[in-house]
Amino acid sequence: MSSVNALLPSLMQRLGVTGSAYSTGTLPVHSPIDGCELGRVPTHHPHDVAQIVDAAHQSFLNWRNTPAPRRGELIRLLGEELRASKNDMGQLVALEAGKILSEGLGEVQEMIDVCDFAVGLSRQLYGLTIASERPGHRMMETWHPLGVVGVISAFNFPVAVWSWNFALAIVCGDAVVWKPSDKTPLTALACRAIFERAAKRFGDAPTTLLQVLIGAADVGEALVRHPKVALVSATGSTRMGREVAPIVARRFARSLLELGGNNAVIITPSADLDLAVRAILFAAVGTAGQRCTTTRRLIVHRSIRETLLERLKKSYQALPIGNPLTAGTLVGPLIGKASFDAMQRALDQARAEGGAVFGGERVLQDQFPDAYYVRPAIVTMPAQTDTVREETFAPILYVLGYDAFEEAVAMQNDVPQGLSSAIFSNDLREAEIFLSACGSDCGIANVNIGTSGAEIGGAFGGEKETGGGRESGSDAWRAYMRRATNTVNYSRELPLAQGVRFDV
Repeated sequence: MSSVNALLPSLMQRLGVTGSAYSTGTLPVHSPIDGCELGRVPTHHPHDVAQIVDAAHQSFLNWRNTPAPRRGELIRLLGEELRASKNDMGQLVALEAGKILSEGLGEVQEMIDVCDFAVGLSRQLYGLTIASERPGHRMMETWHPLGVVGVISAFNFPVAVWSWNFALAIVCGDAVVWKPSDKTPLTALACRAIFERAAKRFGDAPTTLLQVLIGAADVGEALVRHPKVALVSATGSTRMGREVAPIVARRFARSLLELGGNNAVIITPSADLDLAVRAILFAAVGTAGQRCTTTRRLIVHRSIRETLLERLKKSYQALPIGNPLTAGTLVGPLIGKASFDAMQRALDQARAEGGAVFGGERVLQDQFPDAYYVRPAIVTMPAQTDTVREETFAPILYVLGYDAFEEAVAMQNDVPQGLSSAIFSNDLREAEIFLSACGSDCGIANVNIGTSGAEIGGAFGGEKETGGGRESGSDAWRAYMRRATNTVNYSRELPLAQGVRFDV
């Protein structure tokens, strides 16, 4: 038993997950830290999905009648349970997803934050009162619970993305069926146990408000196809989104897609380079480059390009790479061999297109022969080639030069994805143009901060091949509800709209 594997039993016990839940199944779960097997989890099959969704639908039929502020109380209790379990849950995220411990704890804090947001939201699910053209009439809109929400999440944020969807869906009156990544099912089992404690304290919540489906892609497909799943919220690759969206559209259900990101930072001549370097480092190498908001392209004015490159390379050389549970580590492992191989292919293609590669090699192989640690790569490119336009889920930062500001904005937008973007500039006009309709075409556009590390208060999501979905803050709650327009006639007459007469 490795030192990593030895941490798991007591951790899972404190989180409320029994040993049989992760030791008696057929799905092996490996830690990217050293490649050890953490457990074997029982899995579902596609034919299980109908029964599970039907049970969630029955819970929805009851839960929708619970007043929204009362539904918020359940999420308040969930937030309390998450606070009590924060350290253990953060450590489990690090064990299973390979994040440094600080990021694991930060992900749990994100869950707590969205619970707080959802509790307040439970008293603000309001519509409009609309002026009617007919005397003695009132128009209004009301928002009602939608139904069963299917959540498909990815390995890189194994719990936060679920919580964005779950907290909002529950206060909106829905039930949730969650299919986590088959790379990170242990964190899902822990979330379920934590929610069950909150539900027990709540007292009368339906028992199947949260269902967890563990299995391969065919299980996810069965969830997507089920006619009682009113909304499919799917986070993952653009390829996955292309498969999900047509299936959901064919049955006229809703989809909320959070897909690829090929995020750029523009560095202008007036930029504060000290600020920029710190922001680029976290955004480009945090989570070993495995965030959808990771900075993958750096578009730098040619007058400062070499200066910035020199500073970045010096900082990259000093990055502590290693076991993410060790204090001081900033770069942990890739999730597995497939990610490492994809990174190496991208670097080879970049070289073939004229790029110069700094870093990118595998490290710590002697210490961790079954894990995949890499030195983050900086690649200077002569132009924005096909390789640069394609997202590689690894710590590769492509560096491009520009002369005119308009050229930089056009380069930023000239990729299929449209998630996150940033500009470093002390020029007010440049900053405002970047945020305007003719600036960044992304769902997230920042000034003097990086592309990564969004707060839950704003709606999260992007455009183009990123999928167009919005989760978390602002008015993202509307995706989990259905709108009804109501007209009330409190007069004794029956006038028709638009002056139509239909006298009988």
